[in-house]
Amino acid sequence: MSEISNDLILAQSMPPGAVHTNSSKTPAAANDALKKVKILVRFAIENAWRADDPTLHLKKFEEGEHHSWLESEIAQYESKWPLGTRERLAFALLLHTGQRLSDVSKMVWGDIENNAIRVAQNKTRAKLVIPLHPELASALAVLPKSHVAILTTYFGRPFTSKGFGNWMADRIERAGLPTRCVAHGLRKAAARRPAEAGCSANQIAAITGHTTLKEVSRYTRAAEQRGLAVAAFDNLKRHKSNKGSQT
Repeated sequence: MSEISNDLILAQSMPPGAVHTNSSKTPAAANDALKKVKILVRFAIENAWRADDPTLHLKKFEEGEHHSWLESEIAQYESKWPLGTRERLAFALLLHTGQRLSDVSKMVWGDIENNAIRVAQNKTRAKLVIPLHPELASALAVLPKSHVAILTTYFGRPFTSKGFGNWMADRIERAGLPTRCVAHGLRKAAARRPAEAGCSANQIAAITGHTTLKEVSRYTRAAEQRGLAVAAFDNLKRHKSNKGSQT
C-alpha cells in the first residue's frame, strides 16, 4: 500500500502535462487508484493496523474531457468506411448504442432481439435494452454472422477490449481525422445528439447507462444554452427589423 501511496504522491508533484511512468498514467486512473487506497487506509485504521492516513491531503486530479465528435467528423469517418465494412459496423455500434469500448467489443449476435440490443455493462453492471437505430440496423444487416461475436479480428476471433481500442484508433487515423477524435468520444456524441434533439437527462441515461446524471446533464444544459442563445439572436434580429420598418 505504501508503494501505491508514494506513486500517488509522486503523481501529485509532477508538473502539468508530465507523463507518469508507473501504473497511474492518466488523471482518471490516478483518481481511481486514490479512491481504492483511501478505502484500504480506512479499513486499516478501523482495525488499528495503522494510526495515520497518508492520503489525507492528497487531492484528486482534474480529469480532461474527451472530445465529442462533430457531425462533420462523423460524416468523414463514414465516408472513408462505407456500409459493409467491419470498420463501419464497429463505428455504428459505438455511436448508436453509446456504450464503452469494453462493452461493444463483447457484443454477440444473440444480444439482438426484437429490433433491440441487450447490454450488460462491464463497469457499472447496468443492464440495458437499446432499440436499434436504423443506421445500426443497416450496418448489421450487410455483414454475415460468421461468429458468435458481432465484431471479430481478421483471424476470426473476438476482440479483446484493448485490442479493439487499438484497432479503432488505427481506423480513425486512416480516415484522416484529427487526434482529438478518439473512440470514447463517440459515446460523448451519442449523448450530445439526443440532448440537442430536446431529450431529457433521464432519457439519455437510459441509452448510455450512466449511473448518475451529472455528466449527462452537462449535455442537456449545453444544448439548452445553445438553443436559448440562438433564440435570443433571432429575437434581436426581429426587433431590429421591426424598428427599421417603423422608422
